[in-house]
Amino acid sequence: MSPRRSESRDRMILSAAALLREYGASATSIDRVLAHSGAPRGSVYHHFPGGRAQLIDEAVALAGDFIAGLIDAATGADDPLEAVDAFFELWRDRLVESGFRAGCPIVAVAVETNDDAPQLARSAAAVFARWQEALAALFLRHGLTEERSRRLGAFIIAAVEGAVIMCRAERSTAPIEAAAAEIHDLLRYALRDRPGTGSGPRSEA
Repeated sequence: MSPRRSESRDRMILSAAALLREYGASATSIDRVLAHSGAPRGSVYHHFPGGRAQLIDEAVALAGDFIAGLIDAATGADDPLEAVDAFFELWRDRLVESGFRAGCPIVAVAVETNDDAPQLARSAAAVFARWQEALAALFLRHGLTEERSRRLGAFIIAAVEGAVIMCRAERSTAPIEAAAAEIHDLLRYALRDRPGTGSGPRSEA
């Protein structure tokens, strides 16, 4: 594949991901992607023989990889509380910078019915699972049980995604800030009382 064709393909995937964030899956048409990316119409089926479904599927994968990379970088931190706080801050910043227009492209695909392309729901589920596993690995490394780590990973992803939707509707960062604060406290207690620390429930000073 020539460099020019590869660049055109990449632009289309990036544009599809951006459109998914702002407009949802049903509104992310081939025409809209072409207009946003500036790619030539003739390149669509050359690069994406599966058409719109393939393009959206690859945009989901790209967005999933991007966030997974950020989670992986954050989970390398010594303090898991800082890592999770940073994850919420990332989403808060994305909302503010976009004027509350940009949501999560994975949610955009997951919440819509795609009977003609069932692989899209499977791709979204795989991305969510990957994010949860990355967070679970962080908590497991810091002494929580495997079961608790998995539950917390799923809960944090659910809280982030729900908060992002509420923030867009309210045009306010209050929901994600509230979710971040509550999860910070939950993790603080969970890590304090984790097995092997010799700490049991106690009242705050």
